[in-house]
Amino acid sequence: MIKSNSYKAGKSKLSKKAKLFRVLILWFFMGMIYLTIEGIWRGWTNIVMLPIGGLCGIAIGEINQMPLFYKSKMVWQSLIGAVIVLAVEFVSGCILNIWLGLGIWDYTGKFGNIYGQICIQYAILWFLLMPFAIWVEDYLRWLFWREGKPYNLLSIYKELFTLK
Repeated sequence: MIKSNSYKAGKSKLSKKAKLFRVLILWFFMGMIYLTIEGIWRGWTNIVMLPIGGLCGIAIGEINQMPLFYKSKMVWQSLIGAVIVLAVEFVSGCILNIWLGLGIWDYTGKFGNIYGQICIQYAILWFLLMPFAIWVEDYLRWLFWREGKPYNLLSIYKELFTLK
């Protein structure tokens, strides 16, 4: 199992401002990565997806700092991460698309959709993207703050597909 390289036992010695700064930096970069992936996948995106994608990245990154999560098999990490993304996507979709009527996405025609905001196809896609999301968040922590050591992305996909 790949454990989060950025986890350090004990309480962090960072000030609240420093912690908030780190969260905002990770939120922005994870949101930008999400925007880029969505833009490539769909051919377009909406700027409101930056905070939504960033929130997903932060939520996954924060639970990835917990030993119970990072010591789990990658299949469970991917499942939990996908559920987090689907929950954020569903709530965001209900607010943005249904309540405000912005029409940013609509999965009504897709099999297994719930109110046109989430669907089975994208649940599977999020499950498969989760090792990448975990790796990116860990890599950003290493890149910006030298927390942990970089590890091989392919190794965590191997863990996912071999159920290790």
